[in-house]
Parts: sequence; C-alpha cells; structure tokens
Amino acid sequence: MNLLFIAPEASLITLAMVVLMLDLVVRNKTTLATISLVGLLAPLGFTLALWTQRGSLLDAVAVDPYSLFFKLFFLGIAALGLLAAVEYADRFPRYRGEFFSLILMAVAGMMLLSSATELMTTYIAIELMSISFYALAGFLKDQKSTEASMKYLLLGALSSAILLYGMALFYGLTGQTTYAAMARELSVTHSPDRGVLLLALSLVVAGFGFKVSAVPFQMWTPDVYEGAPTPITALLSVGSKAAAFAAILRFFWLALPPDFPVDWSVLWVALAVLTMTFGNIAALVQSNIKRMLAYSSIAQAGYVLLGLAVQTEFGRSAVIFYLLAYAITNLGAFAAVIAISNRLNSDEISAYNGMAKRAPFLAAALTLCLISLTGLPPAAGFFAKFYLFSAAVQVGLAWAVVIAVLNSAVSAYYYLRIVRAMYLLPADEETAVTAAAPTVAAVALASIGVVVVFLLANPLIALSDLASRTLAP
Repeated sequence: MNLLFIAPEASLITLAMVVLMLDLVVRNKTTLATISLVGLLAPLGFTLALWTQRGSLLDAVAVDPYSLFFKLFFLGIAALGLLAAVEYADRFPRYRGEFFSLILMAVAGMMLLSSATELMTTYIAIELMSISFYALAGFLKDQKSTEASMKYLLLGALSSAILLYGMALFYGLTGQTTYAAMARELSVTHSPDRGVLLLALSLVVAGFGFKVSAVPFQMWTPDVYEGAPTPITALLSVGSKAAAFAAILRFFWLALPPDFPVDWSVLWVALAVLTMTFGNIAALVQSNIKRMLAYSSIAQAGYVLLGLAVQTEFGRSAVIFYLLAYAITNLGAFAAVIAISNRLNSDEISAYNGMAKRAPFLAAALTLCLISLTGLPPAAGFFAKFYLFSAAVQVGLAWAVVIAVLNSAVSAYYYLRIVRAMYLLPADEETAVTAAAPTVAAVALASIGVVVVFLLANPLIALSDLASRTLAP
C-alpha cells in the first residue's frame, strides 16, 4: 500500500487544518491567505512527484495521467480562486480562517473525486466538496446568502441521496464497489435485470446532473450563484462542475463495460440539447451579471454534455480540453466581476456602463473572457468549441452540433451586451475603479491563460489526449 498516492489530497487537508489553527493565534489575519497560497506548493510538489508513477491505492484511488492532470487543474483553480478572494474576504474579517480552510477542503474533495475508482470513495469525495460549499455559500450572512446556502444544502442533500441510491442499486446488481469489478459483472455474460439497471443508471445521472447543473436539475444554480460570495460562485462554476464531469467520465468509461445493454449516449445528447438551450435563453433576460453568468454556466455545461455523448477517445479528450479552457475563462470573468462589483457594491449589468474609461484593464480582461465564452478567436473558447464540435460531428451528431452553434450565436447577444455597456454606454460617474493587487493578479493570470490556451492549443490537446487514454476500457 503506497500512501504517497494520496499525499496531494492529504497535504491539502493538512494545510486546511493548519490555516484553521493559525487563525486562533495569528493577529494579522491577512497572512492566512498568503499561507494558503504558499501552502499549495506542497500538494503541487507531491502531484509532480507522482507524475511518472502508475497504480492504485486499495483499488479506490488511482494514480494515472487522468487523475494527475485534474489534480494540477484543481490546484490551478485553487490558486486563482484564493487570489481573487483575498480582498473579498475583508467583508467577513472574523472568519477568514474558516473561509480559506473550507476552500482548501473543497479543492481536496475535487482532487479526490477525479482519482476515485470506487463507489464509496466517489461519494465521500463528493460530500467533502459539497459540504464545504454549503457552508461557504452562506458566508455573507445576509438574506440572499443565507437563502442560497439553505437552498444549496437542501437540494444538494436530496441529490446526494438520489446518487447514493443509484450507487446502492449498482452494488446490489454487481456485488462490487470498484469500477473495474463492476464492469466485469455487468458484461453481457452476467447481464442483470434490465429494468433495475435502467433505474440505477437514471439515479446516478440525476445525482451527477445536479452537480453539473444539467436541465432539469439546474434549479438551484441562479439563486446560489447570486447569493454566495462571488469568489465562491467562481469556484462553484468551474471547480465543482469540472470535478463532477471528471467523475462522470471515469464512472461511465470504467464502471460500465463496452457491451453495456443501455446506450447512454442518447441520454447525454438529449440532456445536452435541453441544457444548452435553456441556459442560453434564460441568460438573455438577466440584468444581474452573477445570474447571467449562472445561466451561462448552465449553457456551458450543455456543451460539455454533448462531448459525453461522443463515446470515443476523441470525445473524452475534447471534454477534458473544453473543461480546461472553460475553467480559465470563467475564473477570469469572475475575477474581473469581483474586482469591479466590489468597488461598485452592485452586480447589476447597468452599473458596468462606461467601465472601459473607469477601469480599462479590468474591462479589457472581462471582454477577452466574454469573447472566449462565446467561442470566438483569439481566445481559448474558440478551439475548445471547435475541438468539441468536431468530435461530435465525427460520430454523426451533426444535428446536435448545429443546435450548439445556434446556441453559441444566441449567447453572443448576452455576452457582448456587457461589452457594449462597458465601451459604448456613458458612465454614471467618472471615478476610477481600482482593485487590490491579488485580484488584479488573478485577472491578469487568467487573461494570459485564455490567450495561451488559444496559442498553445496543440500541446494542450496532446496532454488531454494522454489523460483521456487512461480511461480506455
């Protein structure tokens, strides 16, 4: 048993505990953010040390290119999220320690989720991530934040119960909890009851569907995104979603055999069309930028779901690359929103009028990220959508790609509406909007990332290919 295999997650949880303990003795609470950021070097070092190793701990936690890719991915998200949260945490000075500690715990859950190859480990990882976010969503302690936290807790608990029931049915059908053993039992030579199998599959899809905000399980998203502290909204929109997609890919490719009697691609493509269409149409009428980005994230999840329907290595690679591009882009957009809204004390889109004159750098960075979310060059989102849609066309899903392209055209209206407000509409006042250095650094790093992913798409796609080959049955 090689305990080094869980060293990245263990070191991150230890860091969270250290931050919590230091909160009791440190007078200058602003140092807690610095300690959290610098402490990420420990899990980063362990992850890089594992890069050449392959194996599994108790058949429950895998160390392979797929899990290591996502560990680095989530550590990057954590770094950007913490940077963006440093100034925002001034709103609750007494609880900085708990705030940063819970963020680190949530990221540890994400990392464990991408590595889990066994049902109970998957469930524990989901709960570690989700319970941290339930608490974080209510940190502002005002009416909206409290409502967001309660809604997220209640609906999250319901979805966890549904997912757990689906997992229990799979265990009942196979008598196994590890993905590899489940796949053997579910092969045609040991075909279980088809009705129960369909029920189990439907419950698992519903449980994961809540985590990725797929229609019709998206009802919690707008209210939680609007009420939660904006840095937590950013982490929810990328980290929680990416972790759930990473778990879906591993479960559906490793726990279900190639001769599985149910064609689950039909389910994913139906959910994809519904999700992207609902998200984009609902985003059109939003006047609050956080609610608009909430519906936008639902639409983006729809595009990723289309990639899940492509049951090839090309499709898996496209999903992984899309998640990478989307995460950097959305974190950049939210970091800019944090910087601007923190000064304006408003999340209304009308408050962004004339922002290009008041905060030229933040307006330019937000514009770049919105262009990327639309899927236009020169930004990461262009190649991400092109690669994903190409994978779908290759397996005969051209009709779904046409719908996705039409949805992207619709999304251009609400994304570019913000650009128009910033550059073409007059500002209510001329006072410059400034942000703290950590927030500006988060915006700058994410913006650079958006361009770098566009310019270096080929090597990053090669890395996605390497990660996706791990899931070959």
